[in-house]
Formats: sequence, structure tokens, C-alpha cells
Amino acid sequence: MSISFIIHSLEIPLVRPFRTSFGSQSVRDVVLVEAVSDSGVSGWGECVTMAWPGYSAEYTRGAINVMRDFLIPTLAPLLGAGRGSSVKGSISDGSTPAPDSVRAALAIMQGNPMAKSAIETALLDLWLKERNLSLGEFLGASRDRVDCGVSVGIPDSITDLIAEVGQYVEQGYRRIKLKVEPGWDLEALRAVRAEWPEIPLQVDANQAYRRSDADHLVKFDEFDLLLIEQPLPEDDLLGHKLISSVVATPICLDESILSVDSAESAIEFGATTIINIKPGRVGGFLNARDIHDLCVEKNIPVWCGGMLETGVGRAANIALAALPGFILPGDTSASNRYYKEDVTEPFVLDHGQLRVPTGPGIGVEPIAANLAEMSTASELVEV
Repeated sequence: MSISFIIHSLEIPLVRPFRTSFGSQSVRDVVLVEAVSDSGVSGWGECVTMAWPGYSAEYTRGAINVMRDFLIPTLAPLLGAGRGSSVKGSISDGSTPAPDSVRAALAIMQGNPMAKSAIETALLDLWLKERNLSLGEFLGASRDRVDCGVSVGIPDSITDLIAEVGQYVEQGYRRIKLKVEPGWDLEALRAVRAEWPEIPLQVDANQAYRRSDADHLVKFDEFDLLLIEQPLPEDDLLGHKLISSVVATPICLDESILSVDSAESAIEFGATTIINIKPGRVGGFLNARDIHDLCVEKNIPVWCGGMLETGVGRAANIALAALPGFILPGDTSASNRYYKEDVTEPFVLDHGQLRVPTGPGIGVEPIAANLAEMSTASELVEV
């Protein structure tokens, strides 16, 4: 079987600027990977990098380069195996290679989990379509709808914050997450809690604090938060353990969780009691499922994070969030939270939930006209 890849670069304006402790975005720099079989069927994956290395060391141009020059070429023996091949993990009937074999082949290259995830997901989408299976069925989804939370960026004022949160509460979101940083935390929390005393509320620091801020973080306890997400740098597990010993609010790790091993280390070390699983950050949906399974075994609650995905990435995240261990609402918001128009049919909030796609693969496809309108470049990569 021969498979070619098309790397699509898109620019999609956000409905409002989204600011965190590491930067601000007003336009989403999107990369979609399309895996095209020789029968003309396409599988899709989304690369969740940002344009600059703020959230992680990966960034969009670098991800495109590593996909084109290294990751896709390393799959050549697997994708070109064809019928009757003896290549380990290949499928002898000439269909798309099995997901585990794709993961193993990509693992030869160090790092670059977001780029790997995009390629792996595109091939997984294709493989599932050949079998008429949905991603939810493949991963082990236990429900057909997931509860949705929403992430609120750092606005210009408390007035703007209350207005934005009010919109999301009215729309029915089941959890509010506030981005925080030193200088924008206690006042914002106090204002939101005064307006909505009972709403499920959590905060995300994106590594903005340090061990020396422990006394300040203790003050978050008065706001009855679900969790404090990633208060310290990603490599500071000891710091998170120390913070956990003085802060009553549960500590959740995000950027620190890169693999099953790092998740298990953080749990056993006492650095976290809740984990945010982002498929792009951990290198794909197979790894995300494995981390979920570990956390179920260890009785650690998990939830699905978001990276301002289009409908392509959102569809896959919703399938993951339907697994039984995802007991907290994730950042799987409706399309209109970020985009006036999505590249796929929009995901629409229904009583604070989104439906898990049931079609083959990830269950969605880009709308051709939207893809063309939003596209800034496309590059064909043949194996």
C-alpha cells in the first residue's frame, strides 16, 4: 500500500484574543496532516503546536520541518511494505499499518510529540475507516456524551472577566477554568467566586509560579477550587510535591506529563493527585490511552486538556474524554468558544455536553471550502 501525506497550514482568527502566562494569540496557527491512501481515502490529524516555543519547545515551523524531513520518511519501510510483507507490525493484506507499529516506528525519533501525534492520528483515522470503527470504540469509550468545561484567558480587566465568564455560565458549561499568573489571580478568583459561589472552578498557571510562591498559593484554598493546574515549571516535580504539602487544593500536572513513565513518577513521588491528558503533548492517542489506564489503576482522576483545536483535533479529544477514567470536565469546548467558523462542521454545546462522534475514524472531515479559504500553504510529502 502506498500512502502520501499533505501538510496543510491554516490561519483561523479567534473570536477573542486568548492570553495565558506565556503569551497571547489572536489568530490560531493550525497544521492539519492528511494521510491519503492509494484508494483516495484520507485520514486526518491535527498538530497542536503554537507559532512560537512558548507552551513547549515544539513550534509550528519546526514541527512541519521534522514531519517532512524525518518523521514521515522514517515510516517508509512500514508504509511501503505492501502485501505479504515481513516488516514487524505491518498488515499483510496491504492496508494501513497497525497503530502500534506506527507508534513504534515514530518512537525511533526523539521528542517532537505534537508532530508525532498528528501523523499517528492521521494514520489511525485511515486505519479505523478501513475497519468501519470509530475512534471512541477503538479507545474504549464508555459514554456517548462528555461534560464540557471552558478555559478563560487573562482579560484586560475584572469587568471583562466577569462578562466573559457570565457568557460561558449562561451557555451551560459545567466547569470554568481561569488562566492565572502572578498579579492576576486572587482578585480575579475573588470576583468570580462572589458572582458564582457554587460553580465548579479551577485555575491554570502554565508554570508561572515558583517554589517561593508557596505562601501565596496557599491563599487559593479559600476559593474552593477543583484544582490548581501546573503551578511550577514542568521539570520541578520536587517543587510540586512541596507545594502539595502546604496547599490543600489538589495539584494537577499538565506540562510535566509527557509519557506513562513520567505520569507514574509524578504520582508515586507525590507531585500530583490529578492529571490533565493532552494527546498532542504525550505523542498521540495510544499514549494518552495508556496514561489513562495507568491513572485508573492508581485511582488518579484525569481530564482532557485542549490546545485551541479545530474540529479535527476536537473530535478526537472528545472520543478520548469518553473513556471511564475521565471523571472531570475537560477543555473540550464547543467550536464557537474559539472560532466563528470551524474547518469542520461545528461542535455545538448541548446542556453543557458534546456528543462523541460515532462515524468511522475520528468521525469528522474538513469542509473542502473552509479548508481552502483558511489555508495558507500545503505541502505534499510522498513516502
